[in-house]
Amino acid sequence: MRTTAKIIDGNALSKQLREDVAARTSALKARGLTPGLAVVLVGDNPASQVYVRNKVKACLDAGLHSVLEKYEATMTEAELLARVDALNNDPSIHGILVQLPLPAHIDAHKVIEAISPAKDVDGFHVASAGALMVGQPGFWPCTPYGCMKMLESIGYDLRGKHAVVIGRSNIVGKPMALMLLQKNATVTVCHSATANLKAMTLQADVIVAAVGKRNVLTADMVKPGAVVLDVGMNRDDAGKLCGDVDFAGVSQVASHITPVPGGVGPMTITMLLVNTLEAAERACAS
Repeated sequence: MRTTAKIIDGNALSKQLREDVAARTSALKARGLTPGLAVVLVGDNPASQVYVRNKVKACLDAGLHSVLEKYEATMTEAELLARVDALNNDPSIHGILVQLPLPAHIDAHKVIEAISPAKDVDGFHVASAGALMVGQPGFWPCTPYGCMKMLESIGYDLRGKHAVVIGRSNIVGKPMALMLLQKNATVTVCHSATANLKAMTLQADVIVAAVGKRNVLTADMVKPGAVVLDVGMNRDDAGKLCGDVDFAGVSQVASHITPVPGGVGPMTITMLLVNTLEAAERACAS
């Protein structure tokens, strides 16, 4: 049996990138500017509470200023839009993150569009998506941005390679495809209506699985030596955290693979810090 795939360690890479963020933050502080992130949480979704806590802690650990605003699920859309507007006008805040999902009576799209593109560190605003589309500077969504950093960390040259993205969400799939395209990969986007997923993935040099479905990618669907990035977050039958990829099988075929947990997950929050820092650096330069 060939040697198992090399693990792309998201925790180790995150640590390295966060050290860089901390150093650049110190340099900004020396010039009298502390990068600031506001995290807004509406309602009491337990998963959202964990994510938010981790984001705030990561900020503080890297020396950034972080504000957590928690509101009851009964908050109105108008009240939330007013808070976003206030944060847009607060010079001590460089990044605004409204944790999704929002309660059903609030239009998430309207709230995201209310965030100033200059503070859209999640990269979800239409202006950010447009900037990515045409290759202009803007904020890249954190999860696919983290995936790109992982490919960079193994020295992987995407030029001329065939990348298959499984998933077409606005948060991961679509921006991932555009980022890969920017690096001169040939990109195929697969989704629930794709007729023969296996035929597509077997051609791929790089596979990004991002559908939130267990075992969507198995060993027989992967070309030997391919690089596999697993963005999924699911639970197996024993309740343990797992991804979209059958890790045990695929790791025997792939050249590199990201684990779950400890792969793409830590990178998402790290890229949020990078985006917040860059927002502060731009504010400082303007």
